[in-house]
Amino acid sequence: MIQGAFAVYYRELLILRRRLSRLIPSWSVSPLLYLIAFGYAMGKHVAVDGHTYMEFLIPGLIAMSSMTQAFSISSEINIARFYWHIFEEIQAAPVSDLSYVTGEVLAGMTRAFLAIAVILVLGLLFGVVLSLNVWFWLAIVLNSFVFASLAVGLAMLVKSHADQTLLTSFVITPMAFLGGTFFPVENFPAWAQKVIFLLPLTHAATAIRTASFGDMPSLSSLFILAAIGSMFFYISVLFVKKAKD
Repeated sequence: MIQGAFAVYYRELLILRRRLSRLIPSWSVSPLLYLIAFGYAMGKHVAVDGHTYMEFLIPGLIAMSSMTQAFSISSEINIARFYWHIFEEIQAAPVSDLSYVTGEVLAGMTRAFLAIAVILVLGLLFGVVLSLNVWFWLAIVLNSFVFASLAVGLAMLVKSHADQTLLTSFVITPMAFLGGTFFPVENFPAWAQKVIFLLPLTHAATAIRTASFGDMPSLSSLFILAAIGSMFFYISVLFVKKAKD
């Protein structure tokens, strides 16, 4: 199982290494624009819970980027399925469904961590230093695990890149703007808060932000992320099996 998972993971790492020089600038553009537009233009004189808006924003960007980059592994899977037919080759290889999902999820999480490193560097350039404690990294691991697992499962369902775009528009984009990334969840109406707290990114953004300020995040948020990630991982294994059949 370990060898199969490593083989899948190593293949994705080789692809990532070849594209890294192009990916790093692309990972930098959106956070940089958010920091300039929201951090300076809008939030220069705004304080949130005793912190500057820039300090509030960067943990949210970390949560959002770890989500989007972990989920982006689904696009790599679709390219491999539709154009290179790698999935068919993996079917013929002695790689179990569990090994395949594990390797792809690890690849998605790796992309997330690299994108987070870019944001942390940008944060330093803007004079923001966060507390990178164990709770901070645990929240990031769980968040990237959730969305990488979701990505693998959904990648097995889509039939084209158009379907993938729709999933991104209806699943990822709403969470990016409603999950407490740019604004405190408490600013929304009470009924909206109940809906927003159903989103995994809300718990991730809250946990990452709390940890980055040097405090211990809510264990319930971490547990919810772990439970959702485990559920998505299990479903992904089932979807891979169904796709092979």
